[in-house]
Amino acid sequence: MSIETPLRQQDGAPVRQQPMLEVKDLVVRYGHGKKAATAPPAVDGVSFAIQPGETVGLVGESGSGKSTIGKAILGLQKVAGGSVEFQGEDITHANSGKRRGIGSDLRAVFQDPNSSLNPRKTIGSSLAEPLRVRGLAASEARTKAEDMVERVGLPRDAVDRYPSQFSGGQRQRISVARALICEPQLVVCDEAVSALDLSTQAQVLNLLADLRDERGLSYLFIAHDISVVQFLAQRVVVLYRGQVMESGPAAAVTESPKHPFTQALVAASPVPRPAEQAERRAVRESLGVRTASAVAATAGGCPFRQRCPLATELCATERPALRRVGEADVACHYA
Repeated sequence: MSIETPLRQQDGAPVRQQPMLEVKDLVVRYGHGKKAATAPPAVDGVSFAIQPGETVGLVGESGSGKSTIGKAILGLQKVAGGSVEFQGEDITHANSGKRRGIGSDLRAVFQDPNSSLNPRKTIGSSLAEPLRVRGLAASEARTKAEDMVERVGLPRDAVDRYPSQFSGGQRQRISVARALICEPQLVVCDEAVSALDLSTQAQVLNLLADLRDERGLSYLFIAHDISVVQFLAQRVVVLYRGQVMESGPAAAVTESPKHPFTQALVAASPVPRPAEQAERRAVRESLGVRTASAVAATAGGCPFRQRCPLATELCATERPALRRVGEADVACHYA
């Protein structure tokens, strides 16, 4: 993938691009009324930005808040604090009318392709639906649907078949086609490949990368496997219990992680070579990080402290701020 030379002002200073998406101090709580006001946050002060044409990977264990962030961006989850800006416009509490207005530019691919495909409709009907809503004629919408299924590696006549006639990997390709048929600016991919076997994962990841490079797309790629995120993302944000533990360039975060939690994630990432897997297991054990099931969530301080081999009394009383360590920002007093 080629890297464009950044734009510069006359004095030589780089021109700051407006982010495609900017999340600032996002807080999300589950529940209703007073219960929501006192519930511990599922997302607690998360900030990051995605530039045009950039892929940011959001990675963490189950319960880290990564899918909740995706839902908040898409308007599927109420936001308790902070803001979400899309193309410079605040959409944090956007009503249904505004959401419809940006629906073509902000799309999603979910883990289960069946959630976005009606089993009673042909693939062509499902793909053409958002185009018809925009006023395209039926014949033009069908042609675009045929072009899109062909682009994701399926035959043009797939538009006349039903979801049940395709494999899981093929249905996920169709979900990608449905997300991209409106030519969006940003796509939220929430565990989009986690249910696929390794070979199909690789095919879908390559497809997403090719489409990004062809169309200048931006992705928020949410996953629990840091090696999958490493393949597609230029930058990575690591979450633990709703807070950012580490963020920075993908190579820096995945190849030279500074936070103990990120180190444990990298060491736990599966690889197909038994010798390398054994080596990673030994590294993981040597880190001294306790398993998630061995500790309970507690309020205050660093959320990772009960699992961390570096933790001290300071970690129990003071939440570490993100600070620059090497090329990454790390929320750790001792990284």
